[in-house]
Amino acid sequence: MPHPLPARRPALAGAVLATAGALLLTGCGGGGQATADDPVKDVRGKLPKAQRSAGALRIGMDVNYAPVEFRGPDGKPTGLDPELAAALGRILDVRVEFVDTPFGKLVPNLQAKQYDVAMSALSDTRRRRDGVDEAGKQTDPGVDFVDYFIAGTSIVVPKGNPKGIKTLDDLCGRTVALQQGTTQDEIVTRQVAVCARTGRQLTTHKLDTDAKALAEVASGTAAAGLNDFPVAAYAAKSPDGGGRFEVTGGQSTSNPYGIAVRKGDTELRDVLTKAVDQLIRSGEYDKILAKWNVSAGAAQNAVVNGGI
Repeated sequence: MPHPLPARRPALAGAVLATAGALLLTGCGGGGQATADDPVKDVRGKLPKAQRSAGALRIGMDVNYAPVEFRGPDGKPTGLDPELAAALGRILDVRVEFVDTPFGKLVPNLQAKQYDVAMSALSDTRRRRDGVDEAGKQTDPGVDFVDYFIAGTSIVVPKGNPKGIKTLDDLCGRTVALQQGTTQDEIVTRQVAVCARTGRQLTTHKLDTDAKALAEVASGTAAAGLNDFPVAAYAAKSPDGGGRFEVTGGQSTSNPYGIAVRKGDTELRDVLTKAVDQLIRSGEYDKILAKWNVSAGAAQNAVVNGGI
């Protein structure tokens, strides 16, 4: 759902950060060989018939997670993901149409074919790829991901950090607010068990939007919130959040953001992989990341299903 930087998104700290970064840096699913004369034309030629005939790529997106995706003054989607998506549309020579969708509905509505792909600070996780819940029960067919960016999780606290919170363990005995269905939801669920073993209960408030979670931090209802790092940093620096929030401690976990594609749409998945690679090689990718202060999450190439 929100998001330098809604997945969003097992608190493995530095080891996971290094591993996820290596996946996107060394990559195992990137672009393939484009024609030497016109690589963009080569990519366009591989676009599936459905999108080519429609002249459009429909993208499910929860437009409520600044600076990754949110509505600008004109009411239109803006931010990291909308700009990257628009650039991919130019490479593929199709319109990009955004379908505003609640974060928890992004994958179900993708499976229901309400749009072609979902791109909304969606962390590439094994559970989403396999379509299983926390207990390992199959809940949907799963999705494939085209990974394009790396984001960690940060702790957001009121300005001045009155509770002295720096780590996940410091949340024990306190209340934390977050957006439900995200990677942060999974992290906190595991931390509840950790805190229970110490005898200090961690209370969680799971809200339907990240904005509501931040509001609880601002009011003191929650001692802290968890966000993707880009979103946390934006909240601390934005005109609305400046003076109210700060980011504390280091990033506790890291996983790539991915464009979610239905399992059977391998042709679309592969052409998007090539398009992301072309966007990176063109230099426009770096310019977009720099605009939104998220260059630290840059990937060298696209990766298919590279998350942990």
